[in-house]
Amino acid sequence: MKDSELTMAQQVAQAVRAFQQQRTGLVPGAVTVVLSDETLVVTLQGALSAAEQALAKTPAGAAQVQEFHRQLFRSSVEPLRQEIKRITGVEVREAAAEVEPSTGAVVHAFTNGTMVQVFLLARNVGAETWDGSDPEKSH
Repeated sequence: MKDSELTMAQQVAQAVRAFQQQRTGLVPGAVTVVLSDETLVVTLQGALSAAEQALAKTPAGAAQVQEFHRQLFRSSVEPLRQEIKRITGVEVREAAAEVEPSTGAVVHAFTNGTMVQVFLLARNVGAETWDGSDPEKSH
């Protein structure tokens, strides 16, 4: 499928997947892209190596993994910022990364001075339940 046939979200997901592989050598298991006003949040599932997952089992190790990924993101994010600008036509003003070591999820947030809170749920919530269109839940 050509880039012109993909949605912006799919193009950003592809760019993030390639960025993650280039800088860590790992392809994340899944990449989710969510846009809310000026905030673009990208969640990468399965983005930590087996060694990082093992290290993250202790509080000190988890802190090391988090700090490593923050620094790696900070020092290498500029090409990804430019790619997001190319795809969306909008400049990225801020970018941050956070790692949840216990699950191996990495979150990239590209914001406009907005605080981003990310909650990783224990399971998927179906779209029909989320938006209220689930006929079994109708009153």
